[in-house]
Amino acid sequence: MTLQDSHISLAHGNGGRYMRELIDEVFARHLSNGTLDTSADSVALSLPGEQIMFTTDGFTVQPLEFPGGSIGSLAVHGTTNDLAVSGADPLYLSLNAFIEEGFDVAQLERIVADLGRAAAEIGVSVVAGDTKVLPRGHGGGVYLATTGIGVYRHPGKLAMGEIREGDMMLVSGTIGDHGISVMLAREQFGLRGDILSDATSVLPLTQALRGIAGTRFMRDPTRGGLVSVAHEITRATGLALTLNAPAIPVRPAVHTVCDMLGYDPYYLACEGRVVAVVAPDAAEAALAAWQDLPDGRDAALIGELRADNAGAPVTLTTEVGGRRMLEELEDDPLPRIC
Repeated sequence: MTLQDSHISLAHGNGGRYMRELIDEVFARHLSNGTLDTSADSVALSLPGEQIMFTTDGFTVQPLEFPGGSIGSLAVHGTTNDLAVSGADPLYLSLNAFIEEGFDVAQLERIVADLGRAAAEIGVSVVAGDTKVLPRGHGGGVYLATTGIGVYRHPGKLAMGEIREGDMMLVSGTIGDHGISVMLAREQFGLRGDILSDATSVLPLTQALRGIAGTRFMRDPTRGGLVSVAHEITRATGLALTLNAPAIPVRPAVHTVCDMLGYDPYYLACEGRVVAVVAPDAAEAALAAWQDLPDGRDAALIGELRADNAGAPVTLTTEVGGRRMLEELEDDPLPRIC
């Protein structure tokens, strides 16, 4: 690496030599894979298949690096997971980086390298991008925005409109890991732990359900967690969802931190989990397909959709047999976690 400056200056965003060096020696060095042309205004892509899926997302996590990932890997996983749960195989990403003046170049390179590794593991290419430098005090170090393109591969239709009474809900693994990992990394509560973010690609999980007839809908429970997905489904379908608390996988350490600080794991973000709704006769096959995968070992059947919506749309059956209403999220318990 020949970049002379150890910290970002406004000159790194002025379109001149400093900006060219930053792009070539940090971004292109870690992301170039034959399709990233930093000298072009646009790129030609080959898109096989009949239905193209398109999504975009922004990332402002704090801290920028946390146990199990960084804003770089999170930007890849967050965008490609949105494509995966929609039934697509991700192919291409664009990347916009908003860097605050004074940011440490060594940390920036770690973030970009992490982003490049995550993209390579999934088999997606970063093919376009843009870099902006913000004046000191006008940003949180680094913000990233990514846009993803993929090809629809699911054999049937995936949509909330496909959900029927009696359908079952599954979750692919433990919930709340990402939210608690990021919170502990901030050290603002004087707590430490070995909880890792679950941030990873969910593509293998979504691909596993392509052979399961009766898969109605998939969603990754990011901001707002499991409960927010549940409310989206009940609002769209008019059905009521009953969740079974003993069946919902939550790590003991996550439970402990939540109990200490007053958080509810059902509302915490995940970045490597899938919530799926399947027909009743497909539930066991879907569960087995997930549990055969490394990232699906803790998968569980956690709820059922019913027509009776006279009470609360989302309720939780507790360990002792009681019922608890799960309200839609209003406040943000852990800001800037994705």
